[in-house]
Amino acid sequence: MAPLPVSTKPCELDLLSLGALVNRLDPGQVPFRAARSLEVHVSGGEYNVAANLASCFGLSTGIATAMVDNGVGELIERQVRERGVRPFYKRFEHDGVRGPNMATVYSDRGHGVRPPVVFYNRANEAAALLKPGDIDWKQVFAGGCRWFHSGGIFAAIGPHTADLIVEGMQAAKQAGAITSFDLNYRAKLWKTLNPAGGADAEAHGRELMKKIVANTDVLVGNEEDLQKGLGLEGQNVESKSKLDPEAFFGMIESVRKAYPNIRAVATTLREVKSTNRHSWAAVLWIDGERHVSPTMELDVVCRIGGGDGFASGLIYGLIKGKPAEDALRLGWAHGALLTTFTGDVSQATLSEVEALASGGSARVQR
Repeated sequence: MAPLPVSTKPCELDLLSLGALVNRLDPGQVPFRAARSLEVHVSGGEYNVAANLASCFGLSTGIATAMVDNGVGELIERQVRERGVRPFYKRFEHDGVRGPNMATVYSDRGHGVRPPVVFYNRANEAAALLKPGDIDWKQVFAGGCRWFHSGGIFAAIGPHTADLIVEGMQAAKQAGAITSFDLNYRAKLWKTLNPAGGADAEAHGRELMKKIVANTDVLVGNEEDLQKGLGLEGQNVESKSKLDPEAFFGMIESVRKAYPNIRAVATTLREVKSTNRHSWAAVLWIDGERHVSPTMELDVVCRIGGGDGFASGLIYGLIKGKPAEDALRLGWAHGALLTTFTGDVSQATLSEVEALASGGSARVQR
């Protein structure tokens, strides 16, 4: 199998993400309705990948996004700098009352039989206003870039954000970068952009997702994402074990037939036994080869960001030209470690990820 053609030339950016930055308010295990204090985490599916790759894996990364010039924006900017992610901002001025705003995510962690609860305020979100022409791709890619990443939530938050992803991917390809996309299909988000709702909204979302995937090299998403996000036929996922990779691999022929440009498809497999106890695995299809990780039992502190953690480790391995099996294990291990921390961005070290990926244990390190 030929490796992905990741550029080996000197590049200022190993990866650029395009997406929305949000602040997540987290009361811990206390239900949000009863909260008296909160932790503030800066997040965003696409940003999380860039931040993980910078802070844990030591790569040079950037984020192209919207930024609002107010106190919330300043808080977010500060954390982006702390993570070592290079910003490429389209700036918006807040009117002092209604926005535009940086989005807020509210979440508690749940515990045991009580599941986590997540809800949002994305009203008048600055990132939802982004459109083609707002990012100077020539400037962004002037110093070279190996990898471009975006995701389905950003595609669905605004009327023109999907078009901006396509524009960014095409510019990235011209600059010699690999492109990846995390499907993250969310029917509720597409309904907010299509007043007709129902089947019309779902069809509208699928058409936009198809345009993006036609420009994608590496796709992250489970069999449900592939079916609902791209309209592909597959097995009844509800009748399959959450840890059975065959439902996922069974979709690949449909993916390749519809999108011969796709080189790799990957996803996590998770069976939730309680809020704090999960079985965890991951799978990768790349150029006709199938790879399946071991299954790990997780004691979860906070599950949010685990999927982004998987994507980060996988992309790191592929950028570094590691064998597919090793790249998959790095993603699997890093996603698992991320569930042991609060917040959406990794607090792990590369050596910890590599040790777990190669079969390390939780014995005391002395």
